[in-house]
Amino acid sequence: MPYDTITFEVSDSVGLLTLNRPDSLNAINWPLLDDIGAVLSLIEGGESGVRCLLLTGAGRGFCSGADLSRDDLSAVGPDRDIGLTLEQKYNPVFKRLRALPVPLVTAVNGAAAGAGMSLALAGDIVIAARSAYFLQAFVNIGLIPDAGSTYVVPRLVGKARALAMMMLGEKVPAELARDWGMIYEVTEDDALMDRARQIASSLAAGPTVALGHIRTLINASSGNSYADQLDLERAMQKAAGRTEDFVEGVSAFAQKRKAEFKGR
Repeated sequence: MPYDTITFEVSDSVGLLTLNRPDSLNAINWPLLDDIGAVLSLIEGGESGVRCLLLTGAGRGFCSGADLSRDDLSAVGPDRDIGLTLEQKYNPVFKRLRALPVPLVTAVNGAAAGAGMSLALAGDIVIAARSAYFLQAFVNIGLIPDAGSTYVVPRLVGKARALAMMMLGEKVPAELARDWGMIYEVTEDDALMDRARQIASSLAAGPTVALGHIRTLINASSGNSYADQLDLERAMQKAAGRTEDFVEGVSAFAQKRKAEFKGR
């Protein structure tokens, strides 16, 4: 189906979703969130054939955050409720990204700012070009970080770095983000998409059900007790052990060959 603000294509079980508003550095507006939601519906329905989602941005930047030219943000008044936009538009999409049944890889080119940074860090594996940077500049317009940043960032980099980054509104270059543990890897700019596709293709060829359980387990671990996490592992290991991919993996191991997982 045609999209107004993104492009989406599927090849070899990898779904490539590209934010496609390059003139605004892929700033987030409501149609863009709706288009992302439509792609998520395809993947959640299981009919798209996607076994890994790869997310990137067109042009010079990954995503510059909310489109500040939108009427609901530029209007002034004591009764304005920007939080309602989060509740109705942003939060549902970010919750669905976190609950995806397949792995998510993000390839960050250029700026990943505000909610765009949250979108970048939604990836299970985040690859950034050397020229990329991450920025939480809400403080410069009198707002607070949103789209899950105050949950995700301190869990990745620690309280001290998260507070300084958000209160000072300073850019974090890609290499520093990697050193802090915010992202997985930094590549040369011209190698970004090749490397991201390589990782996405590897995941798409893997045991999809088990990979989905791994992302669920890791996301749940920060809020679980040790005992709760053991219980969740037990439940998900039961489910993984009933998949065709588990049978194939054991057979391939016994036969000393490479497993051919089907994602079921």
